[in-house]
Amino acid sequence: MKREKEARKNQKVVELKEIQLSMTIELHDMEVKAKNANKFLLQGNKVKVALRMRGRQQAYFMKGIEICKQFYGLVEENAVMDKEPKVEGRNVLMILSPKTQK
Repeated sequence: MKREKEARKNQKVVELKEIQLSMTIELHDMEVKAKNANKFLLQGNKVKVALRMRGRQQAYFMKGIEICKQFYGLVEENAVMDKEPKVEGRNVLMILSPKTQK
């Protein structure tokens, strides 16, 4: 009983933080969001990257996937890609988890 309580107390609750990108994002804005994502990853949280496509942008979903991969390039020293960028409806979703420290 007591051992279980100790184990529960020492558990780290992993939160899923979300970062939203857009199709027309500029490099500097992406760098700012990448800095926030790195902060979340270093705290041990997972990061969900959502890129919302509006209207005609849905025809160019490959560009959205490229933007997600470019974003991953900015955070890859701290992140592992859990889920590849994938189009789901009008969003491109990607899930990153923190790299495990050895």
